[in-house]
Amino acid sequence: MTADRAAVWRVLTDPDMLPQLTPLLHRIDADGEHWRWHMVRLAVMGVGIRPVFTERMTFTEGTRIDFTHAPPSGVTEWAGAEGYYALADAEPDTDGVPGTHLEISLTLDVDLPLSRLAAPVVTRTMRATMDATGDRFAANLLRHLDARPR
Repeated sequence: MTADRAAVWRVLTDPDMLPQLTPLLHRIDADGEHWRWHMVRLAVMGVGIRPVFTERMTFTEGTRIDFTHAPPSGVTEWAGAEGYYALADAEPDTDGVPGTHLEISLTLDVDLPLSRLAAPVVTRTMRATMDATGDRFAANLLRHLDARPR
């Protein structure tokens, strides 16, 4: 994308800004390296859930954010995520505009009170939802940074 890596980093490390750009994310409560993610209510096969989960965030200044599910001691969370954001400088485009390469890897686990027989439908539904959410996040991020994809 045609945005400065430092600007992208500031957005990805801002727990107040991320919910403004991320569909389905209501808010993030940040407490040091532990961020508690509050999702909006989702309906999956007639079951309504409002996932809340705690992630341990590991920041490698300007280049990488790793996150892993880390619920507080004695707390059961029915959802969690694993993944990373990786940032690198991109070669200037044909107009000489420098940019940033952003790679996102995310695995979301949710324990739903549904029969195992429902798993294929739930998996397809969640995959489509997450794909749409990722696309909208990317569009919102580009708009927020006044950038374009490369």
